[in-house]
Amino acid sequence: MENILEVKGLNKTYRNFSLQDVSFSLPEGCITGFIGINGAGKTTTLRSILALTPKASGEIRIFGMDMATNEKEIKQRLGIVLDDGGFYDELSLTEMKDMVASAYKSWDENEYKKYLDRFFLNPKQRINTLSKGMRMKYALALALSHKAELLIMDEPTSGLDPLIRCQLLEILKEFMEKGGRGVFFSTHITSDLDKIADMLVMIDSGRIIFQQDKDILLDSYRIVKGDRKDFNTNIEKLFMNVNQTAFGFTAITKRVDEVRKAMPDSIMERPAIEDIMICNIKGEKKCYCN
Repeated sequence: MENILEVKGLNKTYRNFSLQDVSFSLPEGCITGFIGINGAGKTTTLRSILALTPKASGEIRIFGMDMATNEKEIKQRLGIVLDDGGFYDELSLTEMKDMVASAYKSWDENEYKKYLDRFFLNPKQRINTLSKGMRMKYALALALSHKAELLIMDEPTSGLDPLIRCQLLEILKEFMEKGGRGVFFSTHITSDLDKIADMLVMIDSGRIIFQQDKDILLDSYRIVKGDRKDFNTNIEKLFMNVNQTAFGFTAITKRVDEVRKAMPDSIMERPAIEDIMICNIKGEKKCYCN
């Protein structure tokens, strides 16, 4: 399987934050979730990949081409949905579309109209009158109307109600039904990725923590629930996070076989992506929330 996106040694420095040697790759045919808390570096990474902000160093390759020397050709094949939209609020949907469509050689007006009808968007409506959910649907309609092969999205479900989030995830699944495509989906709402992601990349404090197949990652961790009388200093070493109450404890571990041997009566459950994200956040080794 070829990589549709490759990031190598990406560095970017601000006064109070920096990306530090960020490296990862996206296999073709995968929906890849890019996770981390707010301020972890997700948006800075995406904007650097898209050459919307200059990087200090590093290499970005998309479709096998260097972004530094093939930006125009690459962006013809990208669908981009940013959290801030990047729209001129005083324009109508049609006026904004005309500006966007003029930049793409493969613009498909029929496809665009199909999405407008599907999303119940009025082409005469002004952008500043759209709700957050409608703005996201409009951004998605623009991104999907020029035969994009890689869809890059920054926090697309943030602030949306569950119904609109569900509709968005269904559209991403439809987009991936044709081969040779990919989705890079930045979010801190990890429940969405539980449903659709194939791969996960986590960033924290400007550094990549892991890149892993989602199902393999979830299978490598377990939430453990047990009696406090079985908990001691030696047992504690088996866990990444511990929360104790008067009645028992809850923890998360990657050392599943050792915990089973040491605590055969404990209860083990498969974690969610959020559980794994929290236990890998720098400085949170003793914080676990049920």
